[in-house]
Amino acid sequence: QVQLVESGGGLVQAGGSLRLSCAASGSIFSIYTMGWYRQAPGKQRELVAAISSGGSTNYADSVKGRFTVSRDKNTTYLQMNSLKPEDTAVYYCNARNDYSGVHFWGKGTLVTVSS
Repeated sequence: QVQLVESGGGLVQAGGSLRLSCAASGSIFSIYTMGWYRQAPGKQRELVAAISSGGSTNYADSVKGRFTVSRDKNTTYLQMNSLKPEDTAVYYCNARNDYSGVHFWGKGTLVTVSS
């Protein structure tokens, strides 16, 4: 059973930084693309950043230049700098098996950016 546990969320002032972590267990994560999604109140869940099993990254336009996704063994990180109030959301870790396409989700961590 794949498990994803996010941590690192919290309250930060605009312009500040946070680093989210996603600890994964239960599979061989070298064959997974890892992603960070977020969902703000009243909005749909959206992709923030992803990193493939080969290390390629992609970002939502709204976070390019401010957020950096990385991975080390079974942990995936999202470094968030220059945070804005509109970054306030629950951030979810996602793991997608590159062969089967099966997705797994963490329970999320809340990020609140005050103005």
